[in-house]
Amino acid sequence: MDPELSEALAGMPYVSLADPVKARAAMRELAEVLSGEKAADDRVEVTDRSIPGGVPVRVYRPRRPEGPALVYFHGGGFVTGDLENEHRRCLDFAAALGIVVVSVDYRLAPEHPFPAPFEDAWAATVWTHGNAPALGADPGRIAVGGGSAGGGLAAAVALRARDEDGPPLVFQLLLYPVLDDRMDTRSMHAHTEPPLFNRGEVEHMWRHYLGPDRGAAGRETPVYAAPARARDLSGLPSAYVLAAEADPLRDEDLIYARRMIEAGVPVELRHVPGAYHGFDGVLSAEVARRALAEQREALRAAFGIDPGHPGTSSD
Repeated sequence: MDPELSEALAGMPYVSLADPVKARAAMRELAEVLSGEKAADDRVEVTDRSIPGGVPVRVYRPRRPEGPALVYFHGGGFVTGDLENEHRRCLDFAAALGIVVVSVDYRLAPEHPFPAPFEDAWAATVWTHGNAPALGADPGRIAVGGGSAGGGLAAAVALRARDEDGPPLVFQLLLYPVLDDRMDTRSMHAHTEPPLFNRGEVEHMWRHYLGPDRGAAGRETPVYAAPARARDLSGLPSAYVLAAEADPLRDEDLIYARRMIEAGVPVELRHVPGAYHGFDGVLSAEVARRALAEQREALRAAFGIDPGHPGTSSD
């Protein structure tokens, strides 16, 4: 494992999804450890609001917008997390690239199992597209993205947008996404022990998200709950997929990226050796800072943003 990531792991709270109440408290503690004080940037106006349907969002509007917009979904196993989890990342994207970012505080399982979180993600994407001019964005330059469970939501939203002629998305930023409830890959069987994100936590996650009848005879998991179950991945927007070596989700991410490539979708795939799930939140590690810089550049390329944009990275 990367030495800096290994060192950081020793001081992290462990987030177990077995008990959602305890998991949420642990996730808040972890977010505080990783993020510190809430960041601000005078290049970006940050506003919390509620969109139709009662979905809370945080809108990051750059003072000098370039036109694109990114709808971003936080991670947390569909059970934990909120707008604070990804505040620094969203602020950085908005400031460095001049893009509007809409961060979505979707409902959480098990109180709100699938399809509630997905419907919130979809509603926020449709709202962003419909309100793009008012946000200072171009409705033809909208992307979706997220990490972990949020990456799974982004992939699912991209599938529905294709299936229903929804918002014409141009890009998917999929960071170690949750994609496959079948849990039958080599990496899923290899990574089974805490303190890393492991097979046991993935099992809890899917149980909370899909409900107690998961796996019942005759019940097939919906594609929008587990995008890896989609038979056809053609016609999706281009994608950046990040996978980590010591992550139970690694192989489902690599397989999904390969299947998109085989279906004719332009994909940039990045596999990081010596890294664990969510590693890019550990900003004390050089490998995490490089990963964030690559994400910015992937967005810059996807949106066709001039490298001369006045915004600069926070690194």
